[in-house]
Amino acid sequence: MTRLSRRKLMKTGLAAGAAFTVARCASGTNTAQTNAPSGTPNNPATGPEVNTNQIKDVTLRFIGTGVSQINEIRDKAQEDLGFKLQMRALSTEENNQIAISQPGQYDIFDGEFFSLPLVVPSGNLQAIDVSKITEFDKIVPIFTQGKFDGTPVETSQGTYPFKVMYLTDQNSTEFATEPTNWATLLPFQYNADTLGYRPDLVNRKIESWAELFNPEFKGKTSILDIPSIGIMDAAMVAEASGLMKFGDKGNMTREEIDQITDLLKEQKRAGQFRAFWKTFDESVNLMSSGEVVLQSMWSPAVTAVKSQGIQCIYAPMKEGYRGWGGGIGLSKNLSGINLDAAYEYMNWMLDGWVGAFLGRQGYYSAVPENAKKFMSQAEYDFWYEGKPAAEDMIDPFGKKLESAGAVRDGGSFKERMGNVVVWNSTMDEQQYLVQKWNEFVAS
Repeated sequence: MTRLSRRKLMKTGLAAGAAFTVARCASGTNTAQTNAPSGTPNNPATGPEVNTNQIKDVTLRFIGTGVSQINEIRDKAQEDLGFKLQMRALSTEENNQIAISQPGQYDIFDGEFFSLPLVVPSGNLQAIDVSKITEFDKIVPIFTQGKFDGTPVETSQGTYPFKVMYLTDQNSTEFATEPTNWATLLPFQYNADTLGYRPDLVNRKIESWAELFNPEFKGKTSILDIPSIGIMDAAMVAEASGLMKFGDKGNMTREEIDQITDLLKEQKRAGQFRAFWKTFDESVNLMSSGEVVLQSMWSPAVTAVKSQGIQCIYAPMKEGYRGWGGGIGLSKNLSGINLDAAYEYMNWMLDGWVGAFLGRQGYYSAVPENAKKFMSQAEYDFWYEGKPAAEDMIDPFGKKLESAGAVRDGGSFKERMGNVVVWNSTMDEQQYLVQKWNEFVAS
């Protein structure tokens, strides 16, 4: 039997209304063995029968942050796949809250791996059958094997994605310590985060997290108001400033939480912060307006500022980066043709177009070799290899970001991701952390 994806069936114009068997995982080839990570059960799955007349009536509802809930991605997916997507761009906190408490409001959860210790226990996500992901074996081993550059990551502060990548079985809400056939999220983007700054307003090079507390920038700094992430940035600043030393920045004790939030309150009373931000757009507006000159930022926010013709640098700090990873998960309510469509979307997402699109904002693809197919050699060399741009770099929306000859802030993929010192995290004292963080913001 020939393996045909539903996408290919639609594109070939086969008779609408006919039912076809899509043998994605059972076609005389043991795809479960080839696509699943080492040690996973040999459990090949048979693709569902798909009515191509019905697929056009499917609408998948997404919740996620503004980083990836992008109209251009939605439009390209609808064009290629033949069904509809509804996307809601939320703050990280809102996204997690809906995932946990309102499972009927979404079909696809687009979230971060650090959120999973909060979301998975709710039982509102169904396990992803990795044998239905055709190129699962090509996903970077940061996620699938707990390795970087061929070496196991034995110790990592924070919620390293591999720790929450797998479930013990299909119906479990318990994370597995080894690869299984059941995943929590399908990764598609990740990055090494740092501080962004306006070189035209700062007038010197920024090389340390400690600068966020520097009185030189009093009233012109900002930190993101997401407790699990903001506290990490604050910890990086406090350690770099010599004010504190943490046992594990990704899993603080109550005493450490008390101490770091007290330091933040002191900085706020002294007028160090201009504002706090929760969403991508807020961070872009603060930086582009010049209200702040140095702040916590995300890579596409920096590129959005640059696309306005404004200088902005994503600074490679000497103390290292804070890492994060994002992926999509399936609502427990998904079934039938809607679930089939969701798997089609996940496979489409790893094909490379999305990876290249987000790569032009500075994010890394879960399957870089596929993203490379949709990028020019100059683009791939700039964003992944850290080489000088052989041509002007253009963002996904057609605006110029960098001139030929420029080098990516922080250099290559290996240099940047190899210097992550802590990952976004859900801590043992998460509830206490949120309480103390809210006290700081309200102080």
